[in-house]
Amino acid sequence: MAAALKKDERKSPQDLDLSDLGRPDTLRYNILTFVINEEYDRAIQYLKDFLNKESPYASFQQKTERYIQHSIDLIFAIRTKRNFPGLTSLTRTKQHELKEKFKEHFQELKFVIKKIEKAEEELRLNDVKSTQIVVKAIWCSVALVAISAFVIELFWGLGLTISIVFDEYISIALDWFYRSIGLI
Repeated sequence: MAAALKKDERKSPQDLDLSDLGRPDTLRYNILTFVINEEYDRAIQYLKDFLNKESPYASFQQKTERYIQHSIDLIFAIRTKRNFPGLTSLTRTKQHELKEKFKEHFQELKFVIKKIEKAEEELRLNDVKSTQIVVKAIWCSVALVAISAFVIELFWGLGLTISIVFDEYISIALDWFYRSIGLI
């Protein structure tokens, strides 16, 4: 039993499923991998670059800034917990508490990064929805103009021709009728 306990203690505190990291070359994958590999400065710089990058969405920076700042704070907290001076001189319970706090911060970092990804996806979907609305509005406008042109052509072009032909036939019929009753 003591061997099993020591084996658990030797396990990396960031033991996690690979699916928690997300797809390679995504924000979540890169940041969590940097933190696992103790490349904290690189993770922080990556987050800052991500925040300052040119985005096709107008409100991207405004929506994600607070999450990114919180993520940077969590990375600092993880660095502090992991590189605590005199860690070996602390009691086992204090060491365990620090490891648990590290795990909590890591899970929270994962959660916050997922929120950033969700905000980015939400902005992308809103952009797609607004594009759909614009395309539908253009399509409806074109259809309305085409229908209006058809109706105008029907009444002014073809309609005028029909009225002239109808008027001529009426005149011929009335002339025949008046001749037959002897009024002309």
